[in-house]
Amino acid sequence: MTYYGGKELAAAFRTVRENTIKIAEEVPESKYEFTPAPDCRSIGKTLVHIALGPRFQHHIQSNRISDLATVNFPELFQNIVAEEAKPRTKAETIAFLKSEGDEFAAFLESLTESFLAEQVAPPPGAPVGVRTRFEMLLSPKEHEMHHRAQLMTMERMIGLVPHLTRQMQERMAQMQQQQQTAAQR
Repeated sequence: MTYYGGKELAAAFRTVRENTIKIAEEVPESKYEFTPAPDCRSIGKTLVHIALGPRFQHHIQSNRISDLATVNFPELFQNIVAEEAKPRTKAETIAFLKSEGDEFAAFLESLTESFLAEQVAPPPGAPVGVRTRFEMLLSPKEHEMHHRAQLMTMERMIGLVPHLTRQMQERMAQMQQQQQTAAQR
């Protein structure tokens, strides 16, 4: 028995996606085209890239692929790149983050412990060996957190304080207030 299964994967993914959606909601639509440097994705493109992030693992795992040598990676990535290139408004981007996230989280929630323990062989020449489906299904959340850190930096660059920073600052202020109140007693 494990203590972290499909339901826990889904809950953790939903938390990460909710924080990404909060960023998407707080950034003004006029800033969705902001890029931090040449040859970088804009805020809007990064959000769409994040929305599409789970598709690779969803494809592999929902089709129960056990050997990655059988995957047509060029076709799979071509489809993802084409979807990423579609223009979207802020509202469409937020809706896309929600729908893609809901679909992937529902998939994760349905997974059994035995499914998560199954092994998947890498393609020839891969730098990693055989991995469990569980290990592979951690990667969409890790990928999203990587890009969300980029988004939080971009928020700072456009003059916004990220919501997670504001929440932490509020908690710290409350703790300081409680300590001051306790010291006065």
